[in-house]
Amino acid sequence: MYEDLMFGYEKQHDDWVKFDVCTELPPLVNSENNIWSKKRVPQDKKMMTNSMAELEVIMALMFFSSQAVHFVLRHFGLPKIASQIISGIILSFALVDSNGQPRLENLFTRTGQELVGTLSMFGYQLFLFLTAVKMDLGTILRTRKKAAIIGVAAPLVPFFFGMGIKPALQTHLRTSEKTKLTNLVVAQSITSFPVISSLIIELNILTSEFGRLALTASMVSDVVSFCLANIVSLAETYKLQGFLEALKMFSIIIGFIIVVIFIIRPMMFWIIKRTPEGRPVKNVYVYTIILLALSSGLLSNIVGAYVFLGPYILGLAIPDGPPLGSAVIDKLDSFVSGVFLPLLMVSTGMRVDCQEMKFDKMILSSMVIIILTYLVKLVTCLLPCMYYKMPTLDSLALSLIMSSQGIVELSLYSMLRDNNQLDDGTYGLVLFTILAIVIVGPISVKYLYDPSRKYAGYQKRNIMHLKPNSELRIVSCINRPDDIPSTINLLDNSCPTKENPITVYVLHLIELIGRASPIFISHQMQQKVLSNISYSANMILSFGRFERDNWGTVTVNSFTSVSPPNLMHDDICTMALDKLASLIILPFHREWSMDGTVELDDNMVRTLNCSVLDKAPCSVGILVNRGQVRRRPANSDASPAHAHVYSVCVIFLGGKDDREALVYAKRMAKDQSINVMVLHFLAPKDLPEEPKMKWEHMMDSELLKDVRNSNLSTDRQGYMGYMAKVVKDGSEMALIVRNLVDDYDLIITGRRYGVDCPQTSGLMEWSEFPELGVVGDLLASTDNVFGRASVLVLQQQVTD
Repeated sequence: MYEDLMFGYEKQHDDWVKFDVCTELPPLVNSENNIWSKKRVPQDKKMMTNSMAELEVIMALMFFSSQAVHFVLRHFGLPKIASQIISGIILSFALVDSNGQPRLENLFTRTGQELVGTLSMFGYQLFLFLTAVKMDLGTILRTRKKAAIIGVAAPLVPFFFGMGIKPALQTHLRTSEKTKLTNLVVAQSITSFPVISSLIIELNILTSEFGRLALTASMVSDVVSFCLANIVSLAETYKLQGFLEALKMFSIIIGFIIVVIFIIRPMMFWIIKRTPEGRPVKNVYVYTIILLALSSGLLSNIVGAYVFLGPYILGLAIPDGPPLGSAVIDKLDSFVSGVFLPLLMVSTGMRVDCQEMKFDKMILSSMVIIILTYLVKLVTCLLPCMYYKMPTLDSLALSLIMSSQGIVELSLYSMLRDNNQLDDGTYGLVLFTILAIVIVGPISVKYLYDPSRKYAGYQKRNIMHLKPNSELRIVSCINRPDDIPSTINLLDNSCPTKENPITVYVLHLIELIGRASPIFISHQMQQKVLSNISYSANMILSFGRFERDNWGTVTVNSFTSVSPPNLMHDDICTMALDKLASLIILPFHREWSMDGTVELDDNMVRTLNCSVLDKAPCSVGILVNRGQVRRRPANSDASPAHAHVYSVCVIFLGGKDDREALVYAKRMAKDQSINVMVLHFLAPKDLPEEPKMKWEHMMDSELLKDVRNSNLSTDRQGYMGYMAKVVKDGSEMALIVRNLVDDYDLIITGRRYGVDCPQTSGLMEWSEFPELGVVGDLLASTDNVFGRASVLVLQQQVTD
């Protein structure tokens, strides 16, 4: 009986036998048969006796082949999962001959296959557990109507449609084949969150409104699919074993859910409460949770349910995100995703037997089920999108995402095949179908949906083109607590007045760890979503005080974004677009200590800044912080002798970025406690002028016209000076610029990236930080670490 459960079935009329990988229980004894072998291997054949060595060789071949195939196919835009399936198919042809016999008698024995199959399914169990840990059930409860409708309809409508047409397709099938057709309908109907989540991450649309909608809908679909699969499983148990056995299984499942909700989940919150803020969770708690996950899988197997049922339910009970969810994921995720899942995907491809894919009635019925249920799911997801007036291309892209298939479906079909609930021919058909969907789906979505389209610069959103006496809207990004004082200092020196108010949208950026879905919080709406809201408490308090100190001239709105580092720029650009901002202020990725050494160098922040510069719908400023000099407020009672005059220098070479910097400095110069000096570097007159630069020089001259005489004007409260210097090359200009770092509190310059001129000749080759431009790079270099001047590098809105 145990052997039948593990290895499948035998055909009694001849010596043909089928062997399958164990998916429920580990093998008890070694065997001399190969998983693909259709004839018994002679007993006198010499087999590899060292199972560990065989397992290592098999794993090495799987990893090498999958990496080699992906190295080639990635240039054609194919995802890694497609490469892994294809490498499995290639291995099956390379290592097994046309008769099903292994080409190498000491490799890929039945023992080795059982080990790989058990290991991959063990990894899949942990994968589902980690996926459930990343899910936030609260998101499902807060789901909007559109996402809820799509999420519920995506699995249910195809299921009822498939069950409706099944009687017409099974008239000429045997009883066992009718059951297999039912399993196929269920498998084709499910919509899994892990598959859709990985696809959204791969397409880099996780933080977009489109991606959030698909992710939320997939969470709802995953819960509905989970309930649907268990209902069908209970119905099959009732049909085969009777009402009492079905009631027993149902009672055990419900009992386990009750224990998880009322005992285990409160224990999780107790662990979080005992963990000091900012400290990691104790390892004993993490290891206990992992042990519970493995035990829940064993319990599911004992009661006759799928081994993955228990870990999935347990994972949902663990609060996502830090500190607990992220600690569990940190222990397991890299090994599961890097070792176990590639084994699983390659092994699914290796199980394909093309010789069994004969065009018979079962294959024909399966093809009809697969094609029609997929089309029905596509239309089912498309109709609600069209009803809610989503753009047509976006609606079609969302339908393709919701209809995608991947690791969950492959694993389900593999288990059905191993348990003799799906024949080899149908298994090969569905695997090639999934492979086609995996390849075509992402390519189609990339063609239909481009998240950067909305950032196209159709309107002038920069400081230079603001109307006089209009509100300046700024999106200010905070990565670390140290960014708060320097940002407030810059905003305070931007001269907010009742005639020229400033509205600041402060965005605290937190890396997404331990959860699957990103979070965006508006603190004005008091959305308490984060488990550790104190991460943003300092930001909220500091900018709240800044707003009170400048009441009537400054308005502050605070937000928190929890998203992956490679997608944080989307939140920043989306906020700037929605709030009609004219400027985004980003902190520089490097910080220095008092002795001049580099205290922090965060490449993640640098990558983020470069992404914002490329895609921002408005102007962008990068602030390099060197000090915290504060100006004296205009209404201060301090005597002028004790008041510090905030000194600003504008390095002007010409071009739209430098003009943006000059306009921003003019705004500062309206305050009596701020002195602005414009340092204009000119090329020698004997050098020929390029024709394409004449218009740029005319615009520069027009903007500088009032600056040249501004120090003689009596209607200004502050002082704005002008100085012109002729430099023949970049080295001469570099000497002058480096001497400015001790004379000013703030130096403003344009980025002028990619713009070459005689004044900067020879400097681009030595640039360390291209995102700052040539002049900004000079000012932020390690040679100037002891200077007191902070640096603001501005890039005007890119509209090309």
